[in-house]
Amino acid sequence: MKELSELLSFRPSVKVVDATLRDGGLVNDFYFPKGFEKALYETNIKAGVDYMEFGYKADKDLFDVNKFGPCKFCDDDFIWKVIGEKNPDLKIAAMADVGRCNFKRDIIDRKDSAIDLIRVACYINQIPAAIEVIEDCTKKGYETSCNIMAISGAQESDVKVALELLCQSSVNVIYIVDSYGAIYPEQMARIANLYGEYAAKYGKKVGIHAHDNQKLAFANTIECVGDGVDFLDATYMSMGRGAGNCAMETLLGFLKNPKYNIYPAIQFLEKYMQPLKDSGVVWGYDLQYLMTGLLNQHPRTAISFTKDNRKDFSNFYKEITSQE
Repeated sequence: MKELSELLSFRPSVKVVDATLRDGGLVNDFYFPKGFEKALYETNIKAGVDYMEFGYKADKDLFDVNKFGPCKFCDDDFIWKVIGEKNPDLKIAAMADVGRCNFKRDIIDRKDSAIDLIRVACYINQIPAAIEVIEDCTKKGYETSCNIMAISGAQESDVKVALELLCQSSVNVIYIVDSYGAIYPEQMARIANLYGEYAAKYGKKVGIHAHDNQKLAFANTIECVGDGVDFLDATYMSMGRGAGNCAMETLLGFLKNPKYNIYPAIQFLEKYMQPLKDSGVVWGYDLQYLMTGLLNQHPRTAISFTKDNRKDFSNFYKEITSQE
């Protein structure tokens, strides 16, 4: 059981990372209403959020710029247009997805960029490629993190090797990523301790990015707070791929640091997030996502089920449990 002091006090080292534009953009191809990005930026400043992820640094040779909104590519000109003069209280992040970005061409020197943190995303078999991106970004002056995706499907021995390799790089933060929303809090505690051992050995920080397939994203995130994890991802109204993520409003309500202020978040939910959901953009917990989470499966089948507006949950369960 966690010490009460760990839950009622706060660590100044804790950082809240808003991933709404990036993970949320996956459900609407990054097409947000006019003024949304600017309003979100201003909300994060008022709410005391530490980092705002603007989206991906996707390779325009692989992805058609006419089929996605600007947060898919995070051009610096776009970011500057949104934020105007940069506020030092809120750092800006973008994600470089290994194999889907041209980091040497599209990630410019930090001194010329609006971006502070490059979040490198990879699967466990892509660690060497991720380290290449990390080292390039470090030389360019960026803070870096590495999000090892789908950790619930990896062998612990492989995770240990990956962490050893990764922590010997220049990366600043290593992220636990529950891509399938399959991890329970008691499991998360053990994973956080494992990551924490390597982080302490090499002087790194640990982060958590949780998905809400079993409605455990918030529970897993606050579990990690008590286990010494410092970087906490969240999205407004849980907006994210499939079942979504840890809700920013619940996280801000939980954290005891007086720098965090939930009221601007509530205002943003009312003015922007609820109308976005009412307009027909679909995300969030539902039975199909619960099923893939229970089975520790990628949610792509549940996403397809949702897009097809299916309601035959029993048939879907038989489909995804079929051995054929």
